[in-house]
Amino acid sequence: MSQISLSENSNSDEILPVAKMVHELFSLPVTMRSRNKKGVRLEKGKVVNSDYTGPVLEDALARNCVIHTIPDSGAYKGVPVVVAPVQDSEGKAIAAIGVVDVVCTIDLAAVFGSYPQIVKQVEERKKKF
Repeated sequence: MSQISLSENSNSDEILPVAKMVHELFSLPVTMRSRNKKGVRLEKGKVVNSDYTGPVLEDALARNCVIHTIPDSGAYKGVPVVVAPVQDSEGKAIAAIGVVDVVCTIDLAAVFGSYPQIVKQVEERKKKF
């Protein structure tokens, strides 16, 4: 039986399946690392760094919360990102995964003008962050 297991000590090879799944699902650049080991950065279907960390990944691990920001350093300097902790069953952050935050860069009203209920739902969620 195959399985994927993540821990605070997971290495790049161990976290790659999860990072790759998110990358393929959203077709966005993805970064991921465990608490104690550097991880991966994926762009355009390829692993571009298998010894990766970034300031927002590290901050999300330290604060154990979702972070929406525009980093002032690192590979995504000046680019909106969202990073979330991966928590164990006790709520401890054991890893973090991030994507480029395209939602904050688009005019939702223009894109979803025909779907006002979607715009309303997204705007309400954005207010929570």
